[in-house]
Amino acid sequence: MTALDVSHDVITAAMKVHTALGPGMLESVYEVCLAYELRKMGHKCETQLSLPIQYDGIQLDAGYRIDLLVDDLVIVELKSVDKVQPVCHAQLISYLKLSGKSLGLLINFNVAHLKDGSKRFVRGTEWKTIPSFTP
Repeated sequence: MTALDVSHDVITAAMKVHTALGPGMLESVYEVCLAYELRKMGHKCETQLSLPIQYDGIQLDAGYRIDLLVDDLVIVELKSVDKVQPVCHAQLISYLKLSGKSLGLLINFNVAHLKDGSKRFVRGTEWKTIPSFTP
């Protein structure tokens, strides 16, 4: 299964969670429900995974935590905020760089329609932001 296949399943599961719960819950609620749905689909889903940094030739724990890592391919950063700030994009890009992964999803559940709160980040010659849902 490719990272693109996994990201499709993540989006499908996120839509199911959002339909059931709607906006307004804590991020942690969406995280456990999304992880549950992904595991039901047969995916390996790690939550709150520590992400160390390399500095001066050593590995240091800087307190970074990946919300979800699915099948060791796709990083999922979850939010439940009124508006996603540019720093959230930078955070996901940093996680992708530090981990060496090439695909990440930023999903904000605090929206009326989940398609309005989701973005896909893909590593290429530069980081590209692609809407996760097509109209």
